[in-house]
Amino acid sequence: MTADKYIGGELDLFANALNWKRYWVSEIQSYLRGDVLEVGAGIGANTGFLKSDRISSWTCLEPDPELADRMRKTFATQPRLSGCQIRTASTAGLGGNSKFDAILYIDVLEHIADDRGELERAARLLREDGRIIVLAPAHPFLYSAFDKAIGHFRRYDKPSLAACSPTDCELVRLIYLDSVGLLASLSNRLLLRQPMPTLTQIVFWDRLLVPPSRYLDRLVFHRIGKSIVAVWQKRTGNTNRR
Repeated sequence: MTADKYIGGELDLFANALNWKRYWVSEIQSYLRGDVLEVGAGIGANTGFLKSDRISSWTCLEPDPELADRMRKTFATQPRLSGCQIRTASTAGLGGNSKFDAILYIDVLEHIADDRGELERAARLLREDGRIIVLAPAHPFLYSAFDKAIGHFRRYDKPSLAACSPTDCELVRLIYLDSVGLLASLSNRLLLRQPMPTLTQIVFWDRLLVPPSRYLDRLVFHRIGKSIVAVWQKRTGNTNRR
């Protein structure tokens, strides 16, 4: 196994969580415009939900060669995604001239040992007013056998994710998502202790728990949930204009 080989086996499983993808996409879609960089794109299961007419270009970074190759083959069969650039690399492999209007970490930052260093590097790749968007698993007390099995270094709460704020960026949004799903995660942590959920469990959560979460989350002002979203915006005057 190489350093760039992804150890998780959950990507195909969570590709079935269509309601969940539509939900979190609806919460971050307004921040996506211009040239977008998706870090740790995996098999590309999220890209089709995210890409819109507001996007000028889409670049997927995936350091695992097998996953990147699979993504290329999948995108080649989908006209909407065939124009996406796929690079077998991490942000450390991008040249200093690469600049983006939005950089995405969708269930990725928790896999990176030096999360603060990673976001600092991302901030240097942003244009003025560009955004870094992070979706990550929430609450350290929920860290489970599943997290360990797929290579999570941590889960986040609001203070710990806010502490990762990169220089020259302002934290403009920090919320929790999936309040109902939080109960399922707590159950797994305390009772089931499974290293990997089953397809049946994923479908149950996605079809029966995510829809009510969309309503309850608003009622509780996004104060609880099993996932966390952070958005940072690059302050003006800190990078070259286009």
